[in-house]
Amino acid sequence: QVQLAESGGGLVQAGGSLRLSCVASGSFVSINPMGWYRQAPGKQRELVATVTSGESTQYADSVKGRFAISRNNAGNTVYLQMNSLKPEDTAVYYCNAHPRRWYSAPFEVWGQGTLVTVSS
Repeated sequence: QVQLAESGGGLVQAGGSLRLSCVASGSFVSINPMGWYRQAPGKQRELVATVTSGESTQYADSVKGRFAISRNNAGNTVYLQMNSLKPEDTAVYYCNAHPRRWYSAPFEVWGQGTLVTVSS
């Protein structure tokens, strides 16, 4: 079993910054990719950013230039540095990972979500 523990959400004023962290624990050999999604009230969950084990990154157009995703050398933690936050960034942010065990295909795991609220 693999668990994702998110932290770093909270309330911030527009223009401010927050850093989200997500730590994976449990039984796995590797995780590829890891990423962040978000879901605003009344909207569908959407991709924010992903990072592969080879450090390739992908961002939603709405956050390019403002958010930066990274992961630690051990490969079990992913970060999302969010700068120049806007009220439209308000959402529950979910960590997403695709861990793999020996001799098995990758499977998908979600975190419980952390709320980010940006006030105007």
